[in-house]
Amino acid sequence: MKILGIDPGMAIVGYSLIDFEDEKIRLVTSGSIQTAKGERESARLLEIFNDITTILDRYRPDVCAIEKLFFFRNRTTVMPVAHARGVILTVLEQFGVPIFEYTPMEVKQVLTGYGRADKKEVEHMVKLALDCETLPKLDDTVDSIAIAICHTRSCLKEAVMV
Repeated sequence: MKILGIDPGMAIVGYSLIDFEDEKIRLVTSGSIQTAKGERESARLLEIFNDITTILDRYRPDVCAIEKLFFFRNRTTVMPVAHARGVILTVLEQFGVPIFEYTPMEVKQVLTGYGRADKKEVEHMVKLALDCETLPKLDDTVDSIAIAICHTRSCLKEAVMV
């Protein structure tokens, strides 16, 4: 199963594609979509739309795991992030990709066993899951990998319940 992980944002959208087969996780690709701060919001949203379309067209994921917005401390960033997330969800729907949403707390809980784990703990668990020494530099990209891995654990949990 190819799982696209997305950490939505207006300035940076982190994305990753993992292959999950026989309980093994392999990172296929990862990166970020970065939009210019000085651009109009509509132009930035179009850039996100076009880049997500390209990613979906190229990799054809089976499902998408995306961060769910549930609480923001900074009220000035919540609306642009929500707009970017809406554009991403629209493209996913257009491609018919099933969408699974996870809050940051759920991702941390699934990966580390503690919903308030810090970045270093999450990064450590991502390295273990991927059996690698290094991760991408951007936190947003690492977060997208963590979200995708979170979905693999949900798949395993569902398989056990059936």
